This record gives sequence, C-alpha cells and structure tokens, in this order.
Amino acid sequence: MAFLMNQMLGSKLKSFADGGGDGGSKAGADGKETAESKGMSREEFEEYQKQLLEEKIQRDKDFTTKKAERANLRVALRDKYRLPDSALDGAMIQMAGDDVDLPEELAKMVDEDEEEEETSDSFLHKLQNMDLDELKTKAQSRVSELRQTAEDKCVLM
Repeated sequence: MAFLMNQMLGSKLKSFADGGGDGGSKAGADGKETAESKGMSREEFEEYQKQLLEEKIQRDKDFTTKKAERANLRVALRDKYRLPDSALDGAMIQMAGDDVDLPEELAKMVDEDEEEEETSDSFLHKLQNMDLDELKTKAQSRVSELRQTAEDKCVLM
C-alpha cells in the first residue's frame, strides 16, 4: 500500500517541496528576486527594493523604541516597589538613545497607582515606613519588663 501511495504522490510531493519545480520560475540563478520576476522595469524594481529597505528600517526602529518604552516602564515600577535593577533594561534604554519616555497611557497608570497608594493608609504602606530598629528595642524592653514582673511575683523563677 505504501508503495502505491509513493508512486502516485511521490512526484507531486517532490515538485511541491522544490517550490514548484523548474518550470515557471523567473527568479535569478541564486534564488533572489529580479525585476523580471516581479514584472517591473529595472528602475521600478530598484525603487521597490529601496522602499522595502526603508520600511524595514522604520519597523526595526519602532520595535526598538517600543522595547525601550517597556524597559523604561519596568525601571519605573522597580523604583516604585523598591526592587533590584535589571542590567538588561538599562541596556535596552541606552540602545534606544536614552531619550525614551513612558507612553502616556502607561505613565497615567503609574501615576494613578502612586496617588492611590499615597491616599490609602494600608498595612503594607505602614509596614514599609516602620523603623525596625525602634520596633526591636521596644519589643526587647517589653519582654524584659514582663520577665522582671514575673520574677517579682513568682517564687519559682
């Protein structure tokens, strides 16, 4: 059965894998497009190639800018939540030219979050602003006071 399928479909699959076989291909000998393959004059083809290159450069530039904007947002969020910095984000911002700003929508979101946190006195906010050394000394002094009163009142201690 496999032999029969191979005989019937083998040649069609080979021509499909080769990109249509030898017939009808107007591409150059090295496989690149030519003016004849596109049905254009040489000047039109050169203009077309130039336009493609400019569009690719613009897409790459836009992509790099977007990546840098995202990296800038991550840096802002790391600063906000006091997380360690990432060298990748700094490098991405430098590649884009250091003049990348946050997109307006993202900047508004970050500002709204900051305002919301400033207005709300949450437990987490209080905990971040608490002096741990002072808390530790208060706890130690309280424990020593309790121990002292326990020793005074208890005969076994």
